[in-house]
Amino acid sequence: MNAKKIRVHVLISGDVQGVFFRHHTRELAKQLGLTGWVRNTEDDKVEAIFEGDKDKIKKILEFCKKGPTLARVNNVKAEEEKFKGEFKDFEIIY
Repeated sequence: MNAKKIRVHVLISGDVQGVFFRHHTRELAKQLGLTGWVRNTEDDKVEAIFEGDKDKIKKILEFCKKGPTLARVNNVKAEEEKFKGEFKDFEIIY
């Protein structure tokens, strides 16, 4: 039985830039077999799109709520979108 594939667009606010947030997010996404991207925004947030199995995305969203050791996450806004399957890998974009 195939797990349901979903796409989630995430915006994370708090002290989340300069604390290896993107690096840790990419590493976990790759471990979970997710595709998409993560980047810093000009207003000091981290933005990401994750595509993959619903249960794996649930795991990365839990990570986003706490972040790596030096991060302080204030808010995570996650919106499910239509799965597109447009990514081959998960990467940090600049």
